[in-house]
Amino acid sequence: MQDLSKPKKSEKSYEKLVSYAESIYIKALELYQRLLGEQHPDVASSYNHLAFLYDSQGRYTEAEPLYIKALELRQHLLGEEHPSVATSYNNLALLYSSQGWYTEAEPLYITALGLRLRLLGEEHPDVALSFNNLAHLYTYQGRYTEAEPLLIKALELYQRLLGEEHPDVALSFNDLAGLYCCLGRYTEAEPLFIKALEIASLSLGENHPNTITFRKNLKLLRDYRQS
Repeated sequence: MQDLSKPKKSEKSYEKLVSYAESIYIKALELYQRLLGEQHPDVASSYNHLAFLYDSQGRYTEAEPLYIKALELRQHLLGEEHPSVATSYNNLALLYSSQGWYTEAEPLYITALGLRLRLLGEEHPDVALSFNNLAHLYTYQGRYTEAEPLLIKALELYQRLLGEEHPDVALSFNDLAGLYCCLGRYTEAEPLFIKALEIASLSLGENHPNTITFRKNLKLLRDYRQS
């Protein structure tokens, strides 16, 4: 019988890789601070990179002050009306949303979206991402009627900018289908799940995690409708 208390070899390898990445990011940050001083855009980027690493590991209390430092530095050095500032707002909002802090996340998502619309124009992938992120927040809160038009906008933008066969388009189809399931609109959801699965199978392969997830989602919907 396998001893479940012992981490698997792959888990140990991943932990070593993450630990190595953390040490590299910290060294890079310290080097930039020594060579460039604290008040430099590259220092802000280093704070952001280290924060993202902690965020991806669920180390939210360590990530938050770094994201805030990156945001404040970028505001000071680049001004409020800059794409990097929008990215910092978005990253901090994602961090808060991951912890269920939706009240704190919403104004940051809205600010990021507004900045990106003004600075990049509507026809930009980052704008689609902002529509998508805000829609997810509303979905988590059960604000489905507010989420739907944002998900549709994100999907249409991704289709125009990335092409129909892009993995992000598949994700958007899946997200919209999931929303329709929440609303009980199963007839509308099923073809969207099918489309997501078809695109993912072609662009990512049958065994990719996204493809597997979309296949499960479609099966769950069909099983539910037949029960």
